[in-house]
Amino acid sequence: MKWSFRLFTFAGTEVRVHVTFFLLLLFVASQSFLSGQGLPAALELTLFITVMFGCVVLHEFGHVLAARGYGIRTPDITLLPIGGVARLERMPRKPSEELVVAISGPLVNVIIAAAIYLGLGISAAFNPGYDFLKTGNFFEKLMMWNVFMVLFNLIPAFPMDGGRILRAAFAMFMEYGVATRRAAAIGQGIAMMVAIYMLLNHTFHPMLLLICFFIFMAAGQEAASVTQQEATRNLRVRDAMLTDFRSLPPEATLRDGVALLLAGSQQDFPVLDTHGSMQGMLTRHDLISALAEKGPGQPVVEVMRPCPASTEPASELTQALEILSASDCPAIPVLDPSNGGLVGLLTTENVGESLMVRAALMKLRTQT
Repeated sequence: MKWSFRLFTFAGTEVRVHVTFFLLLLFVASQSFLSGQGLPAALELTLFITVMFGCVVLHEFGHVLAARGYGIRTPDITLLPIGGVARLERMPRKPSEELVVAISGPLVNVIIAAAIYLGLGISAAFNPGYDFLKTGNFFEKLMMWNVFMVLFNLIPAFPMDGGRILRAAFAMFMEYGVATRRAAAIGQGIAMMVAIYMLLNHTFHPMLLLICFFIFMAAGQEAASVTQQEATRNLRVRDAMLTDFRSLPPEATLRDGVALLLAGSQQDFPVLDTHGSMQGMLTRHDLISALAEKGPGQPVVEVMRPCPASTEPASELTQALEILSASDCPAIPVLDPSNGGLVGLLTTENVGESLMVRAALMKLRTQT
């Protein structure tokens, strides 16, 4: 994710923090200081917010470790002001597995709250208006924060944990794609109702409104992604790969890349050695950026991106798209399994065009 940097790596998963998280810390500290509570209160609240998000990281690692049990890697977790986002390579397709992965995060918060309650003997009555930004009662607030995380995450608003549990329940009785679209519609409906309620009652909460927007957009994106997976279920990479493409040799310069960019509609160019093996990918974004910084004489090998992920013509298109989405490159090479030579490129644009052609032909067949 852009504007984020690595904090540490644990069990193969990189923990990153977005720069906007520090804006949240600065806002909370300044509000406390300017309200007259003084520097000690500002430092206390900053520490509490940091520990709160430490619980968020543990929550996300609950998902990570559960997913790993089903062979699903998690490249990174990113901390945002609205919470944590774990980027799983894929979600489990089996309802029972998704149920376990989804519920593992809230279970971590249950364990933390129970440990504070039993270990320190702290108890408090939870209410929706609990003030986490008041000073004092550090561990009481931390226990209440974990209780709040459990209740909030179990709201059936897909793609939150409660929404994923709802999809898993739907998928036990209906097709996976239908279950996803139904859970996404419910999640978007909840987000819209909360946003409309705030507007009608003049109770404007910027963070809650941002969460509603995130839920609405993320639910739509995941529903669209599952719909695409359904459309590509019986297709192979060879049915959608780009076969007519231009490439660059390792000795080429950015000037050569500009010539190819202006000569046609292709935007990203593989860099191939004399044996036809792919060395990397020169993307349009990297080409334009490097052109402004280093000039047209810069060798492409110093600008290209390494694209280690690859696929084969006979591979399932659905699996190849998962590899593409996890890659930092806009296209992944399609290699001939016999000699390792590049025979095509797989891009989201070409896949989309292939699906549109396939849909048009299917419509024609139904009409005749």
